[in-house]
Amino acid sequence: MPETVSPAPTEHACWLPRHRKSAGAARQELHHFLARHQGVEYLLYTGELLLSELVANAVQHARTPQGRLIQIRFGLSENLLRIEVHDADSEKPALRTTSTSDESGRGLFLVKELAAQWGCCPRAGGIGKFIWCHISAPAEAAA
Repeated sequence: MPETVSPAPTEHACWLPRHRKSAGAARQELHHFLARHQGVEYLLYTGELLLSELVANAVQHARTPQGRLIQIRFGLSENLLRIEVHDADSEKPALRTTSTSDESGRGLFLVKELAAQWGCCPRAGGIGKFIWCHISAPAEAAA
C-alpha cells in the first residue's frame, strides 16, 4: 500500500513570552512553518523581518500585566503569507516620524513599506489587539 503524505499545515500559532529573545524564537517558528511548503522561499526573508519588528513592538511597547504572553500566528494561502502578532494591550500602534540619527522607531514603517497590506484589530473577547500583515510574492516569483 503506498504511503500517503499529509499536506503541510496552512496555519500555525504559538505563544511566546514577552522577552527580547522572542523575536528570534518567532523567526524560527516561521522558518519551520515555511520549510514544510514548496516554492515559498521568497516569503521567508521579508516575513522574518516583519515578524521580528512586530514581535519586538509587542515586547517593548505593550503595556500588559507581568507574565502575559504574546501569540504569533501564520497563515499561507497560495502566494500570500499572513502574519499576526497578538498582545494584551488594547492601544493601537502609531507610525512614528524618525530622523536619520534615530536608532529605533522604524518597525511599523518597515511593515508599511514591505507588506502588501497591514492593519491592527481588537482581539476577540475584548482584551488586547493583534497586528497583521500580508506578504505576497514579488511579481517575478508569482509568474
